[in-house]
Amino acid sequence: MGNKKKIIVAITGASGSIYAKLLLDNLVKLSDQIEKVGVVMSDNAKEVWRYELGNEEYDNYPFTFYHKMDFNAPFASGSAKFDTMIIIPCSMGTLGRIAHGISNDLISRAADVILKERRKLIAVVRDTPFSLIHINNLKTVAEAGGIICPANPSFYSLPKTIEEVAQTVVNRAIDLAGLEQDSYRWNEND
Repeated sequence: MGNKKKIIVAITGASGSIYAKLLLDNLVKLSDQIEKVGVVMSDNAKEVWRYELGNEEYDNYPFTFYHKMDFNAPFASGSAKFDTMIIIPCSMGTLGRIAHGISNDLISRAADVILKERRKLIAVVRDTPFSLIHINNLKTVAEAGGIICPANPSFYSLPKTIEEVAQTVVNRAIDLAGLEQDSYRWNEND
């Protein structure tokens, strides 16, 4: 399969389902660069998606979905060679469990595997303000090799809609995952 990516997308119950939706939409468009996408959503993630987006369209993506307690999912082991995990949005509870090695569901287990195998973990955290506990957990995950990508949108591309604002965060996560995409680049777009 060459340099195609094997990506885990984990969606937690933090507010910000739009970020997960836009990421999944973009991964469909970038499928020529991807070998496989495995998705795991917490129960709270599904509830928040229904509340914030008003639908259950997470069921409509052409990816393999795994139950949050399915420890037989390929990416529960390093031998499956998934190279990238994006947790979007990433709740502080999930981040705390990852920081302390508590693999009590597939999301935290997959993150544990990604970190132990020295692969790419991208946590799109969506909470504010941060408590000192949050800051220490962010530091721990970063020191273990994870990338903390706060869901802080940028505005220099002059976004006009909520989707365009949210897309600025998703574009950063896609860049961090090493996928090639067309997106706004500072002082490179006319």
